[in-house]
Amino acid sequence: MDAVTDRPRVLSITSAIDDPKGVVITVSDNGTGIEPKNMQRIFDSFFTTKVHGMGMGLSICRSIIETHDGSLLVSSGDPHGTVFQVILPTNVD
Repeated sequence: MDAVTDRPRVLSITSAIDDPKGVVITVSDNGTGIEPKNMQRIFDSFFTTKVHGMGMGLSICRSIIETHDGSLLVSSGDPHGTVFQVILPTNVD
């Protein structure tokens, strides 16, 4: 959110139980957001929009979450920023 200068920078983290999906953790910010053309690629290994980025972080996060039968979703924030949702099942066998 370094590029944001016209409003306070806000990062929000919430959690909730969403039956029957499980636990939902939401991380949202009011930064500059992700360009629509990059939205489908941000979870790809080695894809980055940062000058010094390696492009591994979100790919690793998604892999770990999916290993636990969960999902990692991304969407645009309203009116600014990005929203990530981690959904993890609560069923224990």
